[in-house]
Amino acid sequence: MIRVAVADDQPLVRLGLRVLIETEDDLELVGEAEDGRAAVELVRATRPDVVLLDIRMPVLDGLAALRTIVEDPDLAATRVVMVTTFELDEYVFEALRGGASGFVLKDTEAADLLRAIRVVAAGESLLSPTVTRLVIETFARRPAAVAAPDLRGLTVREREVMSLVGHGLSNDEIAARLVISPATARTHVSRVMVKLAARDRAQLAVLAHQAGLV
Repeated sequence: MIRVAVADDQPLVRLGLRVLIETEDDLELVGEAEDGRAAVELVRATRPDVVLLDIRMPVLDGLAALRTIVEDPDLAATRVVMVTTFELDEYVFEALRGGASGFVLKDTEAADLLRAIRVVAAGESLLSPTVTRLVIETFARRPAAVAAPDLRGLTVREREVMSLVGHGLSNDEIAARLVISPATARTHVSRVMVKLAARDRAQLAVLAHQAGLV
């Protein structure tokens, strides 16, 4: 059972998400919050697998709530998905750097949102290749916010895989490009994430850009 928390200041949005989650046999809604501070308290109290967190909320905004959740070692198992109105919201990049596992749009199709919850709960990033490319392309037009990561501990193949992640390729696409199995591609991605202390695939894509691999 995947335990999900919802945080959004719009009652209708929360209602829609509640109905959607409660209709699925493998999902359980553990609670709702209408502002960022309440969201943090909810996550601490319920320890959900996934929390859908609106970027813009009163009292404490979604980014501040994200940082609080990510920095709490007791909540390391909780994956945060930011919810936004626009595909390239000005805060998306800060959210990805801050430890979000990705983001979804408020008008995302129900089937896609459910799939996103399950993908994130399984430890993957929910950013589709298309959205990843948009994120990286826009990020590339902005000044670097932090120093480039140290890649000296990566093998040549791992750098190649990291570059492909940065270009938005999925594990299956990486496998086809490098003529390896999807399992091997997944192993390479996981090793790179561990070596660079990347929380998830979304952060790894940003690091690939900062390292000049994109």
